[in-house]
Amino acid sequence: MNYLGIEFDIKNTPVLDKDFIPFGVWMQEYLKGATQPIKIAVEREDGKISVRESFIRGGEFAEADFRYVERLVKFQLWSIGGFRVYVCGCNDVAAKLAAAYSPEGERAFDYGFVGDVYEKPLEVVCCTEADFPAANEVVQAIGGHMDGCRIGFDAGGSDRKVSAVIDGEAVYSEEVVWFPKVTEDPDYHFNEIVTAFKTAASKMPRVDAIGISSAGTFVGNAPMVASLFIKVPRERREEVKTIYDRAAAEIGNVPTVVSNDGDVAALAGFMGTKKGEILGIAMGTSEAVGYVNAEGNVLGWINELAFAPVDLSPAAMQDEWSGDFGVGCKYFSQDAVIKLAPAAGIDLDPSLSPAEKLKVVQAKSNEGHAGALDIFRSIGSYLAYTTVLYSQFYNIQTMMIMGRVASGVGGDLIISECNRILGEEYPELAAQVNVTLPDEMMRRVGQSVAAASLPEIK
Repeated sequence: MNYLGIEFDIKNTPVLDKDFIPFGVWMQEYLKGATQPIKIAVEREDGKISVRESFIRGGEFAEADFRYVERLVKFQLWSIGGFRVYVCGCNDVAAKLAAAYSPEGERAFDYGFVGDVYEKPLEVVCCTEADFPAANEVVQAIGGHMDGCRIGFDAGGSDRKVSAVIDGEAVYSEEVVWFPKVTEDPDYHFNEIVTAFKTAASKMPRVDAIGISSAGTFVGNAPMVASLFIKVPRERREEVKTIYDRAAAEIGNVPTVVSNDGDVAALAGFMGTKKGEILGIAMGTSEAVGYVNAEGNVLGWINELAFAPVDLSPAAMQDEWSGDFGVGCKYFSQDAVIKLAPAAGIDLDPSLSPAEKLKVVQAKSNEGHAGALDIFRSIGSYLAYTTVLYSQFYNIQTMMIMGRVASGVGGDLIISECNRILGEEYPELAAQVNVTLPDEMMRRVGQSVAAASLPEIK
C-alpha cells in the first residue's frame, strides 16, 4: 500500500474494512526514511512536561511530514494531555500546527477541549534548542485499598454498574441501562447516580468510602470534559463539575475519589494479575484506556485514546463529537460493531439503542453467523495493528481488554485474531505483549469493583 509516498504493507487487512491504514504501521515505515531531527514537548498542569524526540523526511515529503507530526501531536494531546506544545526542528511544521490547532483551524475542537480541561488556551510554540524544555514526569499511586464497606460505581455510556464491596469482596453488583449521552438535564444523571449509590449502600451495614470510574477528563473529582454529559448545556456545566461529590454527599460524609475509567480498567487488571505495565482497554459505548506502570502507578496522563488517531485512511469514519476521522472510538467500541454491520450483511433496526444493536450482533455471533463473526475478526485486526501504535507510546506487558464489546464469543475472537496477527507479522511484539481478557464477570463489572478501592479510609 502507498500513502503520501510511503510504501507499507499489512498482510491481515480487516476483512470488512479494506481501506484501513494503521497509523502505527505507516509511522514505522515513514520513520525509516526520516533523518531530520524534530523534538516535541507537551506541557500540562503543575509544570509536568513530556518530551518526544523524532525525525521528519523533509524535501518532497512535506505533506507526509506534516501529516506525521500533526497526528503525533494529536496523539500526545489525547494520551498525555496538555495546553502547550513546543516544537523544535522545523519552523514550517510548527506554523502549520499553530494554524490547525486554533479557534478557526481544522483542529478547533481540540483547541476548545484543551480550553475546557485546563481553562487556558492551547498554544503551539516554535522554539530553538536552547528554549526547548526538559522533561518533567510525575507518577501517581492509584487505588488498591480494600478495607471497609465500599461502593464502586462505573459510569458507562450505555449502562451504569455499581458494586457493594466489603473488605475486598463484592457482595452485590448490578448493571442498569441508562441514557446519559442523549439527556440534556443533569438532574437525570444526578438522580441515576444517587439511585445506584443507594442500591449498593442497602447491601452493606454502612458505607465507608465511594470510588467512581467515569469517562471523562478530571481535575480532582470534577469532570472538566466528559462525553457522558455531551448533551448538557454549557450554562449548566458547573452542575456537572460537582455532580459526583453532590451524589456522594447523599450517602454521607465519606472519602470519595473519581478516576478516569480507563485508568480504573488498568487498575482492575493490576489487582487481578499482580503484574504491572498494563494497558487496560474498555470497549463499551466508547473506548476507555488507562495505564499502570510496573509498580501499579498511573502516569498522570489523560489517556483519552478514544479521540487519538489510529487510522489514516481518507475513507475513515468521522467521530460525531470531535469531528475528526479515524480516531479510536470508532474502532474499539460498540460504534465499531455498528459501523461494520452493513459490510457484514447485517441490518440493524435504527430504533434500537447502540447497546441494543450490539446485543443483536453478539447474539448472531453466538449462533455462528459468518458476518457477525467477521465483525469481531475485523476489530481483532484493528487491535493488532493498533497495538503496534500504542506500544510506541506505552511500555506494555499486558493489554487487558474489558467492556461489553469484549463479552462472549465476539470478545474471544477479537483476542485470538489480534494475537494471531501479532504472532505472524510482529513476533517480537507478540512475545512482549500479552493481549488477554479477564474472566466474564471481570469483563463486565471488574471496573466497578476496582473503583471501590480508589479512596483511602483514614
